[in-house]
Amino acid sequence: MNAIAEQVSQSVSIEQVDQWFDDRFAQKMAEREVQHIPKMTIIATKGTLDMAYPPFILASTAAALGWEVSVFFTFYGLSLLKKDLDLAISPLGNPAMPMKLPLGPAWLRKTEMPIPNLLMAGMPGFERMATGLMKKTMSDKGVATIGELRDLCLEADVKMVACQMTVDLFDWEQSDFIPEISEWVGATSFLPIAQKSDVSLLV
Repeated sequence: MNAIAEQVSQSVSIEQVDQWFDDRFAQKMAEREVQHIPKMTIIATKGTLDMAYPPFILASTAAALGWEVSVFFTFYGLSLLKKDLDLAISPLGNPAMPMKLPLGPAWLRKTEMPIPNLLMAGMPGFERMATGLMKKTMSDKGVATIGELRDLCLEADVKMVACQMTVDLFDWEQSDFIPEISEWVGATSFLPIAQKSDVSLLV
């Protein structure tokens, strides 16, 4: 028996053993990669009409790709989970936002109209008008509403996580929000989830 073992040990070199381990490790890592389900966490902090789109678009797209997605809604972002969505937009102090009319001839609809902040701040109802024009533009372009995108995320099993501290801060009630919220937690509970995700975004 010893003679056979010695013969086998002599016929297998250290290089061959190392190569076997390398091949086996590469195979196992490849199998793990195939079985791995990507995870993404998003922290939504803003509740305006324009900033409501990024978290829901990113979440729904990732979920459609088979990713596990969790969105943590905190501060003004928590308003995106209310039963009644009354989102507005303000061009004031937002120079990157183009002002275009969704009405009139083609040349007018393509024209960007820079409006001074002083005029926007002093004109009563300007933000409501800008919100209406933005919604009209999105409707004309076939862009889904925030409510539709939120429903799409829920259908795709995106986890909606609400910041309990924000609820307490603004004296809101849990009954003000949609029942599909999966958890009411603080940052301490959400950060470990973000730590284990493949992609973590702050919006």
